[in-house]
Amino acid sequence: MTMAIRICLLGLSLHQVCLAQAERTRQQVPNLDALPDVTSELQQQIDSNNGRLVLEGAEKFRITKPLVFNLSKVGAAVAKATGGATIVMDGPGPALRFVGSHEGTASPKSFKPATWNERMPLISGIEILGAHPLADGIELQRTVEPTITQVAIRWCRHGIHLVERNRNVTVSDCHLYENSGIGVYLDDVNLHQINVGNSHISYNRGGGIVVRDGNVRNLQVTGCDIEGNMPGDETPTKTANVLIDVSGSPDDRSKSIAEISITGCTIQHSANYSGSEEKTTAPGGANIRLAGKEIYPIDSVTISGNVLSDTTVSIDIDYAHDIAINANNFFAPKPHNLRVANSQRVVVSGNTFNPRQFFRPGTISFTKCDDCVFSSSTLHRFSTAEGAVILDHCSGFLLNALNLSDCDSGIVLRETSDTTIANCRVTRMAEGGKSVSAGESNSRILLNGNSFNAPSDIAPGVVE
Repeated sequence: MTMAIRICLLGLSLHQVCLAQAERTRQQVPNLDALPDVTSELQQQIDSNNGRLVLEGAEKFRITKPLVFNLSKVGAAVAKATGGATIVMDGPGPALRFVGSHEGTASPKSFKPATWNERMPLISGIEILGAHPLADGIELQRTVEPTITQVAIRWCRHGIHLVERNRNVTVSDCHLYENSGIGVYLDDVNLHQINVGNSHISYNRGGGIVVRDGNVRNLQVTGCDIEGNMPGDETPTKTANVLIDVSGSPDDRSKSIAEISITGCTIQHSANYSGSEEKTTAPGGANIRLAGKEIYPIDSVTISGNVLSDTTVSIDIDYAHDIAINANNFFAPKPHNLRVANSQRVVVSGNTFNPRQFFRPGTISFTKCDDCVFSSSTLHRFSTAEGAVILDHCSGFLLNALNLSDCDSGIVLRETSDTTIANCRVTRMAEGGKSVSAGESNSRILLNGNSFNAPSDIAPGVVE
């Protein structure tokens, strides 16, 4: 199923959204139709100047077809603006398309000599606006070391679109804002080594940074502000500010994703933007969503040092192995902080969970998970009687040094075994709340060194 069909199934059609975005460009550039189409002139500049496109002055350049940088012909390409120039894409496809010839990996041995002549295509200083429903910003195909910096892309479909195969990509100091599709889109691409840093990626309706299928390794997202990348209305969605998704290829072992770090970012919005406790903007949206598959789960992901808030579920994980979630600050969930299912060896440590000014369930749940650790974290004012921490059909857990304060309920175990709860503190529990609830379906539960101010409800024989 294509991205266009996916979005069309969720409330507003992609075409309607894209038309609205294109209209924004026409409002920004009221004389757009009077601007000459300079596609041919700019393409001629690229082809005759060995792949160099230099836009001078604060002009607006209207094009109707992609400007193509054929790296095997032009070599080391450069597209830059020296004085605030804007490209207005008034046709379908990417404003800038870079096509290389690399078919190998990131290993030096896999490079053909000609590939090094295509080295490091540079895109900098350019603003791109979309004036067509299917206009994109930048597309990269079979490139090596492409570097995109100080670029703004607005009111397009996708901002930066990576397809087929690329290696060693850098995206930094960019602004990808209010596009109808995705901000940075790794689209069924074979790509190892990509750094996305120090950028604002906001209000892209189809997701902020999205990896869908492909073979992807070594994605680093650092120091970014990633906000509101989902529908800005009550349209249900499965997208996220950061979405890693191989769930659409359940039987294809060639499509796998691993080795990702998301660090030092602010990632938030949009559940509360409805302005009502009864309504949720973008229901189903997440800040970070790992949507894996059984035969080849998403593997080796670090999520550390981020501020996460204001989505239906802040972090949502399904079919993943060896995940570290450390030193993050969670607040304003609507309703869930963390949801993990069908996963192994997930370590959640040193985080803070606080609804702040809201009254929210904030639930942290693990379902059908094994050999995980949840430790050294504060959980404050979870307003749910169903359980602040829920283990359902789990095994081999360590819950250690959790500090629950002013919550309506505590730790709930269902059909869970071989689990230790140690050095945890539950204080100021709501009236009638239970520190630990564990029915007879559980087995081999060890409690040690805990401090509970409310009674527990544990069936006989469950605790060793």
